[in-house]
Amino acid sequence: MIEELRQSTNTGGIADKSHAVVRNYIDGKWVESLGKETVEIINPANGRVLGLTPLGTQEDVDRAVKAAREAFKTWRETPVIDRVQILFRLKTLLEAHVEELTELITLENGKTIGEARGDIRRAIQMVETACGMPSLLKGQVSEDIAAGIDCHAIRRPIGVFAAITPFNFPAMVPFWFWPFAVATGNTFVLKPSERVPLTQVRLFELIEKAGMPKGVLNMVQGGKEAVNAILTHPDIAGVSFVGSTPVAKHVYQTATAYGKRVQALGGAKNYMVVLPDAQMDSAVRTVLDSCTGCAGQRCLAGSVILSVADAYPAIEAGIVQAAKQVTVGDGMNPATGVGPLISKAALERVKGLIQSAADEGATILIDGRQAKDLPEDGYFLGLTVIAGIKPHMRIAQEEVFGPVILLSQVPTLDEAITWLNGSEYANTTTLFTSSGAAARKFSYEVDPSMIGINIGVPAPMAFFSFGGSKNSFFGDIKAHGHASVDFYTDTKVTVERWFKDSSIW
Repeated sequence: MIEELRQSTNTGGIADKSHAVVRNYIDGKWVESLGKETVEIINPANGRVLGLTPLGTQEDVDRAVKAAREAFKTWRETPVIDRVQILFRLKTLLEAHVEELTELITLENGKTIGEARGDIRRAIQMVETACGMPSLLKGQVSEDIAAGIDCHAIRRPIGVFAAITPFNFPAMVPFWFWPFAVATGNTFVLKPSERVPLTQVRLFELIEKAGMPKGVLNMVQGGKEAVNAILTHPDIAGVSFVGSTPVAKHVYQTATAYGKRVQALGGAKNYMVVLPDAQMDSAVRTVLDSCTGCAGQRCLAGSVILSVADAYPAIEAGIVQAAKQVTVGDGMNPATGVGPLISKAALERVKGLIQSAADEGATILIDGRQAKDLPEDGYFLGLTVIAGIKPHMRIAQEEVFGPVILLSQVPTLDEAITWLNGSEYANTTTLFTSSGAAARKFSYEVDPSMIGINIGVPAPMAFFSFGGSKNSFFGDIKAHGHASVDFYTDTKVTVERWFKDSSIW
């Protein structure tokens, strides 16, 4: 697809040769959207238009749901061992196309080649885990729960599920959901971000090649109308979402009002605490990578660094020195450490947050807005380091989603825990220390659901559940791992007693 985009030629998922309008994938066929409006797919490294995403309609969603509902009739009866064979074939195809997909992610998202490769590798890990569904889906049995009475519980698929996914991980995030949904016997409708649909178009071509039956997995392009159509559609049983907290709240409130299961992953403000006994060189490198990887555009990115007591001088000096050595530029360049932000609007928003910090009394140690040698085109911001952060500051409360490191000094670990627990978000947090006792206290007392000890990005592997708490997560059941089986199935419990037939016995 990379070369085809460059030459503006046609592929299965591309409808128009001159403008590269992406298509929907419904009932095993590539079809044009009924939506007449489009948005541009822009390479954030140079501002060039890669294609157009149609803003799909309620009717587009309805077509996809009807196909999925019809496919569910036979897919649910397909033995789980047969369902996962498709995923085994897909894993092989994905492995063979890692570099192609990596380049495509960088083209439409802007992240570095290394980060993009990690994006697709994590997607593959989700497929690997879902391939274990024959074991994950097993039920429970107890004999003689009362005299002569047995009980068994089994997991059954529910119907049609959907996911609405963000721009920041074009490959990985959709794979948090649909492989587990289809492996458990459900059918699925995906609405990828309208900003980065090209990766999913190519992935669906590979999914089709792997032999996915028609209607089991569908994709609808679109924006707000398509989202609301998914949230209110009577034949969709559950919805997964990843994005900002305001939209996550809307997704949760709307979809649950229509009787759906919902897992809505929202924004974050991830605090990283450094104790004086930490390995400082390692802490500096890890903090820098956490805060600036993927240009800070990830829900697990570090944000506010709380250095306890005399840990602060070493952290500030180390971060400033290390940040000056990072190259900001086009993610296609192997020398690039940090790529562009996704859009001009995102760039201006982050610049505004930096200015708000200065206005409220913080000290800007490195101002990425003044960085030299940035590419003239594209949406680039130099690494920014700000000291003197206080809890009341706007930048200390809002998710930045940019390559900005916020520094503050606190007297004790207790005060650091009080500060981070006071946030409306509770996605991740990390402690840097050599003390097992401090680590245990931290893990026991902090609110966030994903905790790192000397780990910058405590992202659970595919076989563990993923999700935060407070305003970082809306719902009851989290994503992937064992939790996915709970979300995508209903437990059917049968209590049975059989009487002896004397004519037989």
